[in-house]
Amino acid sequence: MKDRIDELLDLIEAEPEHLQAAEFINAQAVLESLVGKTVLGAVVGDRRVAVTTSDGGRYYFYGFLGFEKPA
Repeated sequence: MKDRIDELLDLIEAEPEHLQAAEFINAQAVLESLVGKTVLGAVVGDRRVAVTTSDGGRYYFYGFLGFEKPA
C-alpha cells in the first residue's frame, strides 16, 4: 500500500511542463500513424478530441497541448 501511495504522490507532484512534453511526444506518434489515412470526423469533448478514420480507427488527443487562434 505504501508503494501505491508513493506513486500517487509522485503524480500529484508532476510538473505541468513534463506532462505537456509527454503529451506532445504522444501526439506526434499518433499523428505519424495517421499519415495516409482519411479522417472522417472529429469530436471535441471537455477533456479530449477523438478523431475517427475511414478504416474505423479512433485516435485521442488530450488538452495538454493548447491551441492558437489564427490572426
